[in-house]
Amino acid sequence: MQTRRPLINGKHRKQTNPIKGRVAFVAAATGVVSTAGATGAAIAHTTDTGISEISLAAEDTPNAEEGAPQILDIAEFKPVSNLQDQLNKAVQYSNDLAKADEEARKPKISVSRPTDGILTSGYGMRWGSLHAGVDLANAIGTPILAVMDGTVIDSGPASGYGNWIRIKHDDGSMSVYGHMETLDVKVGERVKAGQKIAGMGNRGFSTGPHLHFEIHPDGNAAVDPVPWFNEHGISLS
Repeated sequence: MQTRRPLINGKHRKQTNPIKGRVAFVAAATGVVSTAGATGAAIAHTTDTGISEISLAAEDTPNAEEGAPQILDIAEFKPVSNLQDQLNKAVQYSNDLAKADEEARKPKISVSRPTDGILTSGYGMRWGSLHAGVDLANAIGTPILAVMDGTVIDSGPASGYGNWIRIKHDDGSMSVYGHMETLDVKVGERVKAGQKIAGMGNRGFSTGPHLHFEIHPDGNAAVDPVPWFNEHGISLS
């Protein structure tokens, strides 16, 4: 026998699905909560004029410059190439600085030209033997000057030189002066660069009045005086 659906006010009542009904209820409730939230936000932003201002959540986020993490501008990393060359250059640069500093700390040495005269003979082999200095020719009695500060270690007659003077300088070097006519300093006397120590002559093994001058930078071996004077800004020519 077929069962009929009950009539309501003369109409059949449609049977509802309980699950669908619950879904609809939840959706409706969610809408109510969302509306309530928006309403609350509107009330919270109501101005003194009574006009509500609803601000979106995105507008309430901290300013990007104030709250956001700072982004650092970091150069792109690149592998170091020629590292050994760079290290060698750095070491050389450091050594150069140290050497320059050492030179700057050294006391300044005053150097004087030994006399006024014409360069007539240079350093080198002459007549089968080493001419260990230079000859500067001028008139007898022309002043001869100490080239640097130092102490007189010889002043008087010497074989081949006629008369000579030797001065031990404060830097360890030694200067030699020969063929003088007169001597103005004694052994043990302190002299200054540019001080007159003798008068030019023609004594000893000499072909005319002149000064024979030698410089021994290490106190022993003689070197060519021309480049030595050039290094100190003095020209003998």
